Amino acid sequence: MDVEIDLYEVLGITTSASKTEIKKAYHKAALAHHPDKVAEDDRVEAEVRFKTAKQAYEILYDDEKRHLYDAHGMAAFDPSRGGGMGGEPDIDDIFAQMFGGGMNFGGMPGMGGMGGMPGGPGGRQVPRKGRSVEQEYEVTLEELYKGKTTKFSNTKNVICGSCKGSGGKQNAKPHACSVCGGRGAKQVLRQVGPGLVTQETVACSTCSGSGQLFKDKERCKKCKGKKVTEAKNVLELYIPRGARQGDRIVLAGEADQLPDQEPGDIIFSLDEAEHEVFERAGDDLRAELKISLVEALTGFNRVVLTHLDGRGIQLNVKQPNGKVLRPGQVLKVHGEGMPKKKSDAKGDLYLVVDIEFPEDGWIKDDQALKKIRDALPSRGMSETPPDDVEEVDFESDADMEEFGAGSDDPRAGGQWEDDEEEGGPQCATQ
Repeated sequence: MDVEIDLYEVLGITTSASKTEIKKAYHKAALAHHPDKVAEDDRVEAEVRFKTAKQAYEILYDDEKRHLYDAHGMAAFDPSRGGGMGGEPDIDDIFAQMFGGGMNFGGMPGMGGMGGMPGGPGGRQVPRKGRSVEQEYEVTLEELYKGKTTKFSNTKNVICGSCKGSGGKQNAKPHACSVCGGRGAKQVLRQVGPGLVTQETVACSTCSGSGQLFKDKERCKKCKGKKVTEAKNVLELYIPRGARQGDRIVLAGEADQLPDQEPGDIIFSLDEAEHEVFERAGDDLRAELKISLVEALTGFNRVVLTHLDGRGIQLNVKQPNGKVLRPGQVLKVHGEGMPKKKSDAKGDLYLVVDIEFPEDGWIKDDQALKKIRDALPSRGMSETPPDDVEEVDFESDADMEEFGAGSDDPRAGGQWEDDEEEGGPQCATQ
């Protein structure tokens, strides 16, 4: 017995996932299951998972294919049932399932633009929802910290007020579209790669998917038979404090209108712009704390940075018992991170110490140098030096990339340090 695969489950996403989320999930799955990235014994299974993830992405990322999959599952792409990636399911069967059995797709009056799905008592027609519009909206970290409300002008299609969406004059009767044969859709070829094409079912552009047309003299004068007209309105987009990268803000019902359909939504996916000072992880923020060598040794009391709302953040760092700050040390400031959504609380601010050493030549004379040596602790000798000692010359600005240069040693050129930063040495698959 065949088991129906769930493409959303394959990519680990929800049925409401945006295109951005689908693409990110596919990249993650492709990297995890790529046959070249696993041991030889696991390659067969990895190849199956890799191809399944690729198939899931190709279907779900394409609006038309995703619509077919949501309505009919993988049966819509099964060649034995008239579907498949190289062919399409029988259009009459699909329309019968989508818009109810017993409908006449030959252009008979009363077809109603293929607009309803059966449901409710007595076969009541429930309008299906039109396609939503998704787009990315770039926001700064400051806007996400403080929240933002913006207004913009939107142009969309609305039902023609003159013909009420019929496309024709009063009492005029439509005829079947000759391009699609009254079906409201047609099959087209689309290139998906070099030398590769796929056959798709798309709405007929001539009749706008209705399957019916009016003669020129019988068309509505206002919309010219298109059933819709353009209208402008002003929309308000509200971004709440603490919103994150990838959050979706939905303006319900603000997409184009079509006859016998519930309007789709306008959906904005937030794209967080990179910030010059702060890095964000969840509700926490990270920034560099640049201090001088004197401040690292003796402490300080000053404004160290300007926060996202314009406030100066002041630190009073005291050094009891000679304690000093060191490069890479982290200071945690509670409650100065990002606002938490639907809460008055905030995350934390992590400050990573970066010590700025004085420039060369800042010591002007031997007396000043002696004072510094006397003030700072001496390293001393941990062990007795050997009898044979030789003083050597050195370069003060050497580059570790020269280490082992020209050899085939994998540790050359600081490679070992690079591997550790990336999570350990990587073994190449043979």
